[in-house]
Amino acid sequence: MATLGGAALLLASGILRRRKTALDGKVVVITGGSRGLGLELARVFGSQGARMALIARDEAELQRAAAELGEHGIEVSIWPADLTQGDACETLPDKIAKQHGAIDILVNNAGEIVVGPFETFTHDDFHRSLAIHLWAPLRLTQAALPIMKRQGGGRIANISSVGGKVPVPHLSSYCAGKFALVGLSGTLRAELKKDGILVTTICPGLMRTGSHWNAMFKGNREAEFAWFGHGASVPGASISAARAARQIVAAVQRGDAELTITWQAQAAVVAAAVTPALVAAAEAVVARLLPEKPEEGGSELASGWESRSRWMPTFLTRLGDRAAVRNNELRGHSPPAR
Repeated sequence: MATLGGAALLLASGILRRRKTALDGKVVVITGGSRGLGLELARVFGSQGARMALIARDEAELQRAAAELGEHGIEVSIWPADLTQGDACETLPDKIAKQHGAIDILVNNAGEIVVGPFETFTHDDFHRSLAIHLWAPLRLTQAALPIMKRQGGGRIANISSVGGKVPVPHLSSYCAGKFALVGLSGTLRAELKKDGILVTTICPGLMRTGSHWNAMFKGNREAEFAWFGHGASVPGASISAARAARQIVAAVQRGDAELTITWQAQAAVVAAAVTPALVAAAEAVVARLLPEKPEEGGSELASGWESRSRWMPTFLTRLGDRAAVRNNELRGHSPPAR
């Protein structure tokens, strides 16, 4: 039995080695590539010789990201676009392929987090989440597929979240979009493999990207920002974005079906599958501990920058705040002061 197990491991290892793709000279398209995890991914892909095409809404942020990457000898082109508006998803892949000659890897990373009680959410919040987390990756993938098929193959990475596997209280619109992306990504994996296109679904747990400052908050916004910002920053509860990016790039190179990042996220996914009633009961307890909806109002959106208070930032968020500086999350603000 041990011999058979060892043989199976060797076979699996051999398959992974044959699948692994070198990155030198490959064209990698990253949405949401100007800051946060997208920028960390560009650093890792680029450090291995890949040519980067970064898509994001803010041209100034893209220029700053490109300047930094260029200083390290990474070839970068920038493509300012709002993927939820107009025909950018349909037109950008052809434009990028014409400039670079190919699209070898598409990373659907762009996202937006809105935090708050369900009662404060509107239909527009859910439409917005589905637009950026489901429709944009779907439309970009559809436009990139003919290019990849002509090349004889490619890789697609869809950056979902543990919130696309396990429901998280006060993240209802975000989870709706990320759950949808997980479902889409899995079906694409099954159907596109015959064309030499390997699709990897990425479900990170809490990461220190610094993006909590640019997340959006509803309800008791200062209290919502405090719990979310601490969770996304405290060592042990979160992983550094640089480490997560290295894991993601390696998974894409191997052509893995799925990657769940952090042991906490992995444990939550297993628990939700094995003991769903117990997890639902635990989440109900957590929901009771989170800030309540104000008696009046609470539906207005405010960024983390607009939700600072005596609770946030603190010394416990130091690593997350450093990540905001490293990962181009400041948006003209001064570094967070404690």
